[in-house]
Amino acid sequence: MKAMLLLADGKMFPGRVKGKIKNATGEVVFCTSMVGYQELITTPAYKGQLVVLTFPLIGNYGVNKEDVSREGIYPQGIIVREICDFPNNFRCEGDFEKYLEENNIVALYDIDTRALTRHLRDNGTMNGKIITGEFDKEKELDEIKAYEIKNAVAEVSVKNELTISTEDAVAHVVVYDFGVTDSILDSLKRRKLDITVVPYNKTAEEVLLLEPDGVLLSDGPGNPKELTGVIAEIKALMDKKVPMFGIELGHQLMALAMGGSVEKLKYGHRGSSQPVKDLDSGRTHITSQNHGYTVSGINEDEAVISHININDDTVEGIIYKNLPAFSVQFHPEPIEVNKDTSYLYDKFVSLMGGNENA
Repeated sequence: MKAMLLLADGKMFPGRVKGKIKNATGEVVFCTSMVGYQELITTPAYKGQLVVLTFPLIGNYGVNKEDVSREGIYPQGIIVREICDFPNNFRCEGDFEKYLEENNIVALYDIDTRALTRHLRDNGTMNGKIITGEFDKEKELDEIKAYEIKNAVAEVSVKNELTISTEDAVAHVVVYDFGVTDSILDSLKRRKLDITVVPYNKTAEEVLLLEPDGVLLSDGPGNPKELTGVIAEIKALMDKKVPMFGIELGHQLMALAMGGSVEKLKYGHRGSSQPVKDLDSGRTHITSQNHGYTVSGINEDEAVISHININDDTVEGIIYKNLPAFSVQFHPEPIEVNKDTSYLYDKFVSLMGGNENA
């Protein structure tokens, strides 16, 4: 079925649709990963967005139950060059198109994703809409320009506490769920930690009653500046010197709590090959990221930059002086075979008084 992507600046990209046939409005962003499309659409950080996949063929290895970042599908829709009709892989349990349809997600395909990506790089991330059938361009543009991603964290966060117990636990960590992925929880479990996952709006007082050895601030979607109440609670916990580790959105919220600022990037960092330099060791790590904001304006008397993005020199990591707290803008590597950045979890365990080699 013929369809159109209409961007907020009036630019149009014709194509066709698969999956759930419907219209969808969202913030149009691009991701440069060559694989991992199933992990992508099940990552809460993409809530409210139309995601352009720059790799030209998507769906070639199908889908399965193991490659899910978290239960649920989060983008408004996806935009691709071609969707494979006949996937072939020993782990394949189904095809991508049917998976999209079953989960009510529209896919715009057969468009020039390279031209679209170049347009977004030149002009910045912007709103857009996948439209099927005839439409009034000016009327649609009014709706597109008015679109905002609102209450995204509230929608993806758990509503009640979730407890995960581990045999012979070395420490107890409270995880603020702003959209935490299963890989983060798995990385904590592998380090013999008891875990309590709490809703995004849990107060500092309520968290302290849980007697945590540390607090992890997870990744998640949306504009961090909206979460003013959350920021105040994070500041209260930091004032109590609770060991703390922030990841992606959690990194941004921690910076705001400590008086820093957050700015929106022109087109964000989304992909699995973002080069990040550890300023202490001098090593460069190839990281996975999906965010549209960056931290700036930190107080150098209270914090030191630990990591930077080699592509654009933006802040990728912060260590807070005189506090047991640090954060990173990327996903620490969860795969035990490749421990490139998994040392950050060990560092967190060490801050909590556990064995960092556990």
